[in-house]
Amino acid sequence: MTLSGGLQVPLWRSIAVYRFASLAFALALIAGNVRDYHRPYAAIPIVIVLIGWTFAAVNLFRRPDRRRWPLLLADLAITTGVVLATPLVVGRDALSRGTPSLAVAWLAAPVLAWAVAGGRRLGIVAALVLGAADLSVRPRITQSSLTATILMLLAAVGVGHVTRLAAIAEERMQRAAELEAATRERERLARDIHDSVLQVLALVRRRGADLDGEAGELARLAGEQEAALRRLIATGSPPAPPGTGLTDLGGLVAAYASDVVSVAAPATAVLLPADVAAQVNAAVGAALDNAARHAGPGARVFVLLEDEVDAVTVSVRDDGAGIPPGRLAEAEREGRLGVAQAIRGRIADLGGTVRVHSAPGQGTEVEMTVPRVVA
Repeated sequence: MTLSGGLQVPLWRSIAVYRFASLAFALALIAGNVRDYHRPYAAIPIVIVLIGWTFAAVNLFRRPDRRRWPLLLADLAITTGVVLATPLVVGRDALSRGTPSLAVAWLAAPVLAWAVAGGRRLGIVAALVLGAADLSVRPRITQSSLTATILMLLAAVGVGHVTRLAAIAEERMQRAAELEAATRERERLARDIHDSVLQVLALVRRRGADLDGEAGELARLAGEQEAALRRLIATGSPPAPPGTGLTDLGGLVAAYASDVVSVAAPATAVLLPADVAAQVNAAVGAALDNAARHAGPGARVFVLLEDEVDAVTVSVRDDGAGIPPGRLAEAEREGRLGVAQAIRGRIADLGGTVRVHSAPGQGTEVEMTVPRVVA
């Protein structure tokens, strides 16, 4: 149940204004009709309750930590009591002649409070309770006597819907603020990294580009890491909403990008449970290791991340030498379990599937699919 929120503050203030306005209306009607009441002097304690609870409710509902079940139930109970006291004070004869009840519009305040506090469903519950109480004191149920209940139900639905929209808007605003903060932090880190790490990697790449042996290999690796780091800074995904236990798989996979590895992922975050995302990311890393070892020199690798409704698919494809028919089964028999355990085993544990497509001279594609709901 939603109890408070920045965008709900105007709604609670509006309910406070309504309480005072409906109180003034109820007092005016009581003053105008008190001579027709069955027990006119019995209206005095009712007036005291109306005034006292209006001021008390406004002050109590002002604090978000008090907008909980005890206060909501007390608000509903007091209002229901005023409604049920109507026949004792006004009299059924006066009610049958069209004399208004004691609460009139004042009885709708708890409906509004319940709708703001818990949405449409709670608002409807409060409207049904007060509507049933109001109908029970009527000498007979007519179309006009049903009007109050119908109006309260409509108010519950409308205000509850507005409250839900306000909660969604507040969540999106919070998310936008987090994204803005994450973007600013990433830009700050990018400046610091550019002034230090990237410049060192670029220097190593330039100085060692023409060298042979291990020095040349070191320069090549430095160049790959420089490119990967630049891509990560430029396209780093924002963090998942705090407290959700989710991780953006796209951000993890993007870290593999380099001069020889191209990564394509959705622009929006691909959120998975943290442990699932870690296992899929490890399987992708194993597939890239296999490609680096067996695709051959000069081969390029392409990683494609697809976010579907009920599953997430990651494809790792290279344009290298390919795998001869039966080679994977032979490697597994020889105890070389890179694909069998590092990839198939991880994905199978997540309830997913792995398909390997390869032919000599046509490269290899490893397609890993995991369901969004993991058993």
